[in-house]
Amino acid sequence: MTNTKYNIIFLFFVFCFFGCNLNTKEKTTIANTNNKNDSSAICCKNSRTSHLLKNNFTNSANHIEDTSSSELSICYSNKDMVLIDSGVFLMGAKQHPQALAREFPQHLVKVSSFYMDIHEVTNEQFSKFVKETGYKTIAERPINWEEIKKQLPKNTPKPKDEALNPGSMVFYPNESIFDLIDYSQWWRWVQGASWKEPFGPGSNINGKENFPVVHIAFHDAAEYAKWCGKRLPTEAEWEWAARGGLKEKIYPWGDEPVEKGEAKCNYWTGIFPSKNTAKDGYAGLAPVMQYAPNGYGLFDMAGNVWEICSDWFDADYYLSFNLSETAINPKGPKSWNYPLEPLDPKRVIKGGSFLCNDSYCSSYRVSARMPNSQDTGMSHTGFRCVKDL
Repeated sequence: MTNTKYNIIFLFFVFCFFGCNLNTKEKTTIANTNNKNDSSAICCKNSRTSHLLKNNFTNSANHIEDTSSSELSICYSNKDMVLIDSGVFLMGAKQHPQALAREFPQHLVKVSSFYMDIHEVTNEQFSKFVKETGYKTIAERPINWEEIKKQLPKNTPKPKDEALNPGSMVFYPNESIFDLIDYSQWWRWVQGASWKEPFGPGSNINGKENFPVVHIAFHDAAEYAKWCGKRLPTEAEWEWAARGGLKEKIYPWGDEPVEKGEAKCNYWTGIFPSKNTAKDGYAGLAPVMQYAPNGYGLFDMAGNVWEICSDWFDADYYLSFNLSETAINPKGPKSWNYPLEPLDPKRVIKGGSFLCNDSYCSSYRVSARMPNSQDTGMSHTGFRCVKDL
């Protein structure tokens, strides 16, 4: 298959942004959960490999205006964790119009007790890690062509050397959207973008010490967790913790729709991706701990940034469970399974981000689970850590 044909097929399937369905045929309910192929509900696979294929490296912007809030909050401690007691719960989704096949069937899971960070890892925390170790994130390293070509269609030609410069995926609002298929209208590969320059060269995180660190790839998160004597949560641990003691509720706060009542999390209020009204208080990222915690005292388990889990992503993973038994501390499948990018390793991310809303997606649902390229940083992806007893 030529690169041109691959790009056409790739764009044909890109109907949503990390969990966003565009039409009723793509909205999966219990009626079609027995379909092992989840390709009817496909998520955008924004990654370095997809942008190499789209040849966006050579015409990317070097800087995008920072539209997020600069408000500073100091109400957190670097060492704050809470004990999440052991328990048994039904993991996965009940019937919901925006639940995807990958969230079914519900299955019983038992999780052992563990400690969890009360909020997402912040710029201040990550800065300390970098200062003490000299670590460079994947977004700060040149792209290794010998490695990346393994994830591309066979015989993909090597791009120019400058196309392999360090960078990351940056979201920017766009009022001139002509359709919701071409995600490059609001996502752009920006050379020089990283956790400390989140919008590209010239941007910075000054005054945003307690904002969640972003542009973090799986390996970056794992290295940070190892450095501080912690680890990344499993998907089961994350979902159990996000539920906050509530049984079979849609969101960390219960079943009340996100737009009802007081602001419950940082999400996209307005018309995605053109206009964010900031009705929830923020048009972009929010500082940690700005909204009410769940029943376990955990903040931002919905919205703000996607959170990286340790599990490989497999859309069919839930179908592997024996529904007559209780799974004990499941750690995910042995490898990834994502047919649209079969050579690009994917990890599970949970919780949604500031880019989610109910009109375009509802991935702040506790059962939502999405694939994330483990070698790609993005401006809406971060993490939090857990620790064994």
